[in-house]
Parts: sequence; C-alpha cells; structure tokens
Amino acid sequence: MSIWRGSLPLFLLLLAAATAEPASMLEGPSGPVTVLLQEDRGHAVDLPDTDPRVQRRVTGWAPEQIAVALSAAPTSAWVSWITGDFQMGGAVKPLDPGTVGSVVRYGLAADSVVREATGDALVYSQLYPFEGLQNYTSGIIHHVRLQGLEPGTKYYYQCGDPAIPGAMSAVHAFRTMPAVGPRSYPGRIAVVGDLGLTYNTTSTVEHMASNQPDLVLLVGDVSYANLYLTNGTGTDCYSCSFAKSTPIHETYQPRWDYWGRYMEPVTSSTPMMVVEGNHEIEQQIGNKTFAAYSARFAFPSKESESFSPFYYSFDVGGIHFIMLAAYANYSKSGDQYRWLEKDLAKVDRSVTPWLVAGWHAPWYSTYKAHYREAECMRVAMEELLYSYGIDIVFTGHVHAYERSNRVFNYTLDPCGAVHISVGDGGNREKMATTHADEPGRCPEPLSTPDDFMGGFCAFNFTSGPAAGSFCWDRQPDYSAYRESSFGHGILEVKNETHALWKWHRNQDLYQGAVGDEIYIVREPGRCLLSSSIAAYF
Repeated sequence: MSIWRGSLPLFLLLLAAATAEPASMLEGPSGPVTVLLQEDRGHAVDLPDTDPRVQRRVTGWAPEQIAVALSAAPTSAWVSWITGDFQMGGAVKPLDPGTVGSVVRYGLAADSVVREATGDALVYSQLYPFEGLQNYTSGIIHHVRLQGLEPGTKYYYQCGDPAIPGAMSAVHAFRTMPAVGPRSYPGRIAVVGDLGLTYNTTSTVEHMASNQPDLVLLVGDVSYANLYLTNGTGTDCYSCSFAKSTPIHETYQPRWDYWGRYMEPVTSSTPMMVVEGNHEIEQQIGNKTFAAYSARFAFPSKESESFSPFYYSFDVGGIHFIMLAAYANYSKSGDQYRWLEKDLAKVDRSVTPWLVAGWHAPWYSTYKAHYREAECMRVAMEELLYSYGIDIVFTGHVHAYERSNRVFNYTLDPCGAVHISVGDGGNREKMATTHADEPGRCPEPLSTPDDFMGGFCAFNFTSGPAAGSFCWDRQPDYSAYRESSFGHGILEVKNETHALWKWHRNQDLYQGAVGDEIYIVREPGRCLLSSSIAAYF
C-alpha cells in the first residue's frame, strides 16, 4: 500500500500523524490524498449457516435478534426482537402474530425491571410466483416503544411475553442519548455501511465495538440476502452468475436472520439507526419491495412525522440527524422532499447546532463504481440542504472509504457539507479500487443512472477544471482522502463548533489506530442559514 500527499510517501505521513494533532478544516481544503493498493484484498467470504454465531440459540418462544433503536427524542426508544423461527418452502404458512405478546419490562437496575410497555407484532413473507423457487415467512417480529425515559441514563430491560414460560429474554441494558441541547453530546457515534455478513464484516464489527460507541449509524446495505438464490446458493455478483437463469432477482431471506443473530450482542446494548440501500429492494410477488427492511427495523417515522420507514429524523444531544431515502421518490414534488422542507424549517440551531444527514448512494464519490449514480437526487435536494447549512453527510454504496472537503455543486465551498462515504463495511461484493479520474476509466454517462430509480441527470461539467468532460483527469479538489480498505468511522462531537472524525481500517493492528482523522469545524457566523429559527452564534 502506498500513499501520496504531494510528494510525501506513506512512512513520513504516518510519522507526522503519530506526533501531530489532527488537522482542522479551519486550515482550508486538504489533500487530495489517494491511498493506492499494492496487495490484493481478495474476496470477502460470507459466514456459513454452520457458524455458531448465526445459528438459532433459543428455543420455543424465547426472543432473539434483540435490537434497540432511537425515537425522535432521547426520552423514548424502541426495542425490537423476533420470536419463533422462520419457514422456507414452496408453500409456507405464516405464524400468527397474536400467538405471543410484545412486552418490555425495564428499570434502572438489573433486579428492578418494574416498568412495562407493550407494542405491536407482525410477520412478513417473501414470495415468488415461480415454480421451483422457495418462499419464506419470518418469525414474529415485535416492536415496542419505551416512553418517559430520562436522557443519558442506563436502562435495564427484558423483552418477550411474561405470560408464557420461557418466553422472556435475559436482562439487557442500553443507555439513552444525552438531553437535547447545544452543550450535550454522546461520546462516540459509529458510522458503517454495506456490512453484509462476511469474515471481513466480523472484523469491522469487532473493531467498531472496541471503540465503545454510544450510537451506530448504518447507512444501508445490511444483510446482502439478495446475493443468493432461494435455495441458499450465493455469489459475489448476482447479475454475473444468475441474471440470465432466474425469472426474478431471488433472495435467501434466512441471511437476514443470520445477520440479526450475529449482531445481537451489539444491537441489544447499543442503539442502531438504519436507512435503506439498494440491496434492501428485494422485489417479490406483486412487485412488492423492501419487505424485510420495513418489517425488521423500528424507525421514528411517526414521531418525526415522516410516516415512512425510508426517511425520518431524530435528535441526539446537540445534533439533528436526518436520514433520507435514495430509493424512494426524492423529486421536489414528492412526499419526501416536502417532509424534508418541513423538518428543516423546524430545526433550531441554537438547540441543535449540528445538522447531519445520512443516506445510501453518495453524491461525491470519485470511484468508477456508481460514479454520479445518484446525480438526480443531488440535483433535487442539494440546494435545499445547503440553504439550511447541512454540516456532514454520511453515505455508503461504494465499497471503499472517501472523505470530501466542504463542497457544493462540485465546487469547494466553506459553507458546503463534508461528504463521507463508508461503504467499506466488509460485504462479499468486490471492493471498489478504480477511480473515474484514472486514464481510460471514466464511465459512459448513459451507464451511470440507477436502475431502480431511473432518470438521467449526470451531464458533462460546464465549469471548473473538468469543464466539458464527464470526469476529472486527476483526483478532484473536493476529494480530500480516498482509500480502498474495509473499516468503520467514529464521530466525536466535542462542542457546538468542533467534531473529530476518525476512520479506522480493519487491517491495522488496532489499538486505536487511525487511518484518516480531521476536525470538522462549523463556522455559523460565516455561513448563512435559511432556517426561520436563527442560529445564536
């Protein structure tokens, strides 16, 4: 592996990084830096169904795949779990969600879970109207919202049905987010994308867990169940292996259960917020899509008034998070855009100074894979987000790491957002290693639109160093750092204006090793805000 910043080789940069304070965006645009691979990363290999970490470890109606998610405010949280096992076959009969109750008992001590909340249960199915394909129906999925919680407080809980012997979980614990306010922030927020369930995934998750995050953001592409046929045969590239031999894009839904079981030690104790990616589309009978994603996770959709699992918002201390949908209508006449306008207008930057967004497909990736694929979403939404002073955008989709300088409309802008792509979580598809600015690597414009969303908005640049071309002929100025390695990121918001971003690569001898590190600094006095509620700086 080699790295160049100007003419400095890797060992000098590492020596400087070991003895220097992290750089700050107050120093102006950084880079551009490209870390070049000298070794083959190889193919990521999925955990098999024989791995003990993905096998069902409970019996009867005992809960499994337990997960905590946030509500719109830190006084509320969601607990989700599954009871009963899934079924696979040509003809499957869904379980009755009313068979077992949805109850959470919780309190401030492990031996005093005396408060109780109840919720809802559902079952989803993945059905294929073709002979020979296997259908799937899930176990019973439960979602219970806890309300009246104290911010920044550790709660102990059990979930299940206390009326059925053996149907309650062990006692777990999680901590609520800090109170909403400009001087209140969680210690660490982990950001990951495109995880899947490979041995590289386990390295990412283990490294992430060792950083003891208070919250996890997963920016899409979760289980990669759609890299499998319904008979359980998998591949690194579905379109390469199966597209011409199957009547519909199949999935193997048990991979979702394997993923939930593997992740439970993390998700049962650390809140995780998820937004959909393209691998969650999972088309089935009647052109139904996103069935697993919509059923398995709890979202603060009602609380944030989006009433959609695809886009929503929530507050964490002095941060207002907005999760947006790259695979639902994002046009200016659509429901998502209208909701975003209303949500942004309600943000009070004197209470939540930081405005952070997350979605799946990046707007500012310089890799050939998925290059300018989400251009129609950018054209529709970037100006609105910019006018409200969006600070940071987290995305995935491209299987590599990349951080931008502050940018708006492909131009360096001190009031633009920092775009960070973390699609390097470890899934079994190939890692992105080729850049669109390399000689002969610029894709044909008509090949770039997303197949699911359609539309064409990516035209040649009309100004700047790439004017008249579809790609730059060098690493663009807005691209600060890019590297093809598996890893995860940690965001530490320090105060109203400074946040430390760290990206950790898996192959480092961990112990806190950092691959990329920078202070992201807000300058609210410099940048105008459209919010009707003015910032107090």
